Amino acid sequence: MKLVPLADRVVLKHVEAEETTASGIVLPGQAKEQPQFAEVIAVGPGGMVDGNEVVMNVKVGDKVIYSKYAGNEVKLNKEEFVIVRQNDILAIVE
Repeated sequence: MKLVPLADRVVLKHVEAEETTASGIVLPGQAKEQPQFAEVIAVGPGGMVDGNEVVMNVKVGDKVIYSKYAGNEVKLNKEEFVIVRQNDILAIVE
């Protein structure tokens, strides 16, 4: 099975955050925040969404930062994904 997003939706997979801070402090599990850094796994076709033409600006493989409470979490084949609208993606990390 695979996820195929519709319209302006994007499927993201969290990129594992480092468990040690830049200064060398190791973070316990509960001290870590929900990751907002992810890799794009699949991109919808865009098109007309709510009466507006949407052009998809992200592509598979891009590393992105997205809004903290955006999207829907989905578990498929023992992997966790987040499905968000393109406008919930804040930046592409290059």
